[in-house]
Amino acid sequence: MTLRRFAAVFAAVFASLLSLAPAQAAQGMAEPWQMGFQAPATPVMEIIVSFHDWLTWLIFAIALFVTLLMAYVMFRFRASANPTPSKTTHNSLVEVLWTVIPIIILVVVAVPSFKLLYFQDRAANAEMTIKAIGHQWYWAYEYPDHGDFTFDAIMLEEDELEEGQPRLLATDETVVVPVDTEIRLLVTAEDVIHAWAIPAFGVKMDGVPGRINETWFKVTEPGMYYGQCSELCGSRHGFMPIQVKAVSKEEFAAWVKMAQEEYARAGSDLELADATLPATQGSAR
Repeated sequence: MTLRRFAAVFAAVFASLLSLAPAQAAQGMAEPWQMGFQAPATPVMEIIVSFHDWLTWLIFAIALFVTLLMAYVMFRFRASANPTPSKTTHNSLVEVLWTVIPIIILVVVAVPSFKLLYFQDRAANAEMTIKAIGHQWYWAYEYPDHGDFTFDAIMLEEDELEEGQPRLLATDETVVVPVDTEIRLLVTAEDVIHAWAIPAFGVKMDGVPGRINETWFKVTEPGMYYGQCSELCGSRHGFMPIQVKAVSKEEFAAWVKMAQEEYARAGSDLELADATLPATQGSAR
């Protein structure tokens, strides 16, 4: 096989692999046979996808260069074409190049990578806060800026699903957020380490008992978005989904009024427990 034919075959295989990936994944959840990312729903995820695509082409260019170079070396310096092999052992220019060029490539990759890490770290101008608490095996949520109400979101079993609700992803209660709003997310856990993750948001944050971790997201498109716990948290790790509904700010305000009446205030169970303690126990504390 000639070098030109080898390059043509390599390019054809690569192009066929790219064609398997859908141009845009379905909003909010994965599709069968999906190979690419879900459609980004936040500025963070848009940058992640852009960085990934740029990095993929860089990796492809490096792999192609190395492959062609190896093919050339194997063809040009094969034993039949070189009955008397060269005894050259060092080349200063080549050694400098194969040291400096990888360093330059790493620096070029590191700069946008660090910018992305800092961008997705904290909410500089958060307009509201939501707290997610991992339990074995469900999530609890608090809205401290809207009356401090709280509710649990538990996965729906197959016999509880309604039409259109995805298996293993739908929950009995939904986290509701307004679009075009910078939301600070505080993540912790009650028992073991969990991780709150929604691929379309570009968010994956560990919930550690006794510690509060912070991240943020800003949903740009209304819709229903799904995620799952991304830490091995026990036997029902795979049954701990996350369901977030992004709505307009007007719809969110109406939902908050309903939620303040329907859901309990955070800490109310503890206050109730204290009120039922005998007087002697209460004074001992």
